[in-house]
Amino acid sequence: MKKLVSILMALVMLLGSAAAVAEGSVSTDGSTSMEKVIGALGEYFTEENKGVNFTYNPTGSGSGIAAVLEGRCDIGLSSRDLKDAERESGLVETVLAYDGIAIIVHPENPVSDLSLENIAKIYTGEIANWKEVGGADAEIVLIGREAGSGTRDGFETITGTNDACQYRQELTSAVSQNPAAIGYASLAALKDTVKAVSVEGVVPSEETVKDGSYRVQRPFVLVTRKDVPLSETAQKFFDFATSADAAWIISLAGAVSAADTPATE
Repeated sequence: MKKLVSILMALVMLLGSAAAVAEGSVSTDGSTSMEKVIGALGEYFTEENKGVNFTYNPTGSGSGIAAVLEGRCDIGLSSRDLKDAERESGLVETVLAYDGIAIIVHPENPVSDLSLENIAKIYTGEIANWKEVGGADAEIVLIGREAGSGTRDGFETITGTNDACQYRQELTSAVSQNPAAIGYASLAALKDTVKAVSVEGVVPSEETVKDGSYRVQRPFVLVTRKDVPLSETAQKFFDFATSADAAWIISLAGAVSAADTPATE
């Protein structure tokens, strides 16, 4: 009888512990480019941890970084590296995955490959007509992302066009509606309504991002505060998301897990 009571007590304690985790929550805020990745990870995590409340607020990288700094979320999401000032404020970055930034054009555009140099010249206005890069005789319409976007920051940093791009619009969906438009978008969020061109002969894909041959790529980053530990549930999600066990989920969402790249093996 005593043995049975002991087993029941142990079971009650175990269930009580599980319930405490199940009643927890994880709040994330930030990069819109990370929607598929963080959504897939959150869905799997809540399936494995019934009762956990997982939230994702797609506000953009800059807003997500500010949200975690101000204590408005557990984990900030950024599709760019932290800046020195952000690190100095007490924030810590952990690379979750790597994502290519696809250079996109209208499906009817005959241009299929661009050099990094020509992409920079196009966005700064030095190349203004598609015929200069093998396309039709038409003025190039430059589409970008909004200020504060991690995708924009990554694109401009890689192409060396910071604060020099001559954007016509800041709505990526406009590329699918204008044969003369060019834009850029997260590979993890690429739609079939546009065409991704190769860059210097390399097609953007999970494989070329992983081996580094596709040069227009950036990190997906989890941002936390150095001075404020995560709750038990948030820490459990963080540990899961950054583990090799989550690599297949990240891959299905169109990105490359940092735990599955040569640099981290």
